[in-house]
Amino acid sequence: MNDLSNPQETQKPTTRGLRHATLAAKITRMGAVLILSLAVWGCASTSSLNDPEARAEQIEMNDPLEPVNRVVFEVNRGLDTWFLKPAAIFYGAMMPPEFQTAIGNFLGNLSSPLVLLNDLLQGEAGRAGNTVARFIINSTVGIAGLFDPATDMGYPDHSEDFGQTLAVWGVGEGPYIMLPIFGPSNPRDVVGLVADYFTDPVNQWSLNTNRDWVPTSRTGSSMVHWRATNMEEADDLERTSVDYYSAVRSLYRQHRRDLIRNGQPNSMPDISEMPSMDDPDEPETSTATRK
Repeated sequence: MNDLSNPQETQKPTTRGLRHATLAAKITRMGAVLILSLAVWGCASTSSLNDPEARAEQIEMNDPLEPVNRVVFEVNRGLDTWFLKPAAIFYGAMMPPEFQTAIGNFLGNLSSPLVLLNDLLQGEAGRAGNTVARFIINSTVGIAGLFDPATDMGYPDHSEDFGQTLAVWGVGEGPYIMLPIFGPSNPRDVVGLVADYFTDPVNQWSLNTNRDWVPTSRTGSSMVHWRATNMEEADDLERTSVDYYSAVRSLYRQHRRDLIRNGQPNSMPDISEMPSMDDPDEPETSTATRK
């Protein structure tokens, strides 16, 4: 009787119901994308399956899905040409270099809790202390992370993610994968990407306070910022590479190996210092040697 006497109340959707519906819609879209990708791969891989030499080369390069990876790569190039690069050009034109540096500092400071978590998971007590010091200094003296006085005070930046943590734990990288939008990856880093999303305090805060736009905006801002600050190097790599796909594959693997070995700071590798683009790829044969 209570339900019938309050029809408007029973028809009013709950917040949880709306969130479940939104999640279901997202899962449905992801499933559709996966099915489409598998269909494209089936068509693209037919020729290579009929060519034993080509197939053997793909396996040797640890890229058995190369046909579909190249299709996704070209789609990503199109998205970059039509959307990301124009946005980065506009961003670079509107934002003075000092403002771009401040935005990069702010985005980096937001990732500090996630870096700290992976420092601890890897047993890196010293680097964890460095991350804590950086976060405190830059969040206060650096005005919410817009400035980076911590580096000048002897606390250099570094990057850690769950993909690196899995590598330190001895998990193999698996075959090379080209993800839509996100670009180069492998199964280990895909798992790491998902784990990072759900363990990031900023993402959890945004999802629990109905601010679902925050993670998307943050990811988009990071992509535009990186594209703008690496515009010349990225375009030079594309222009000078005999095989742009192979060049990106080599660059990604080199970058991830350096990060796993704690060999470089929280930045993409210097594209201008890339070696010859004869694609000297080789599968990762062992886990990192920690410094």
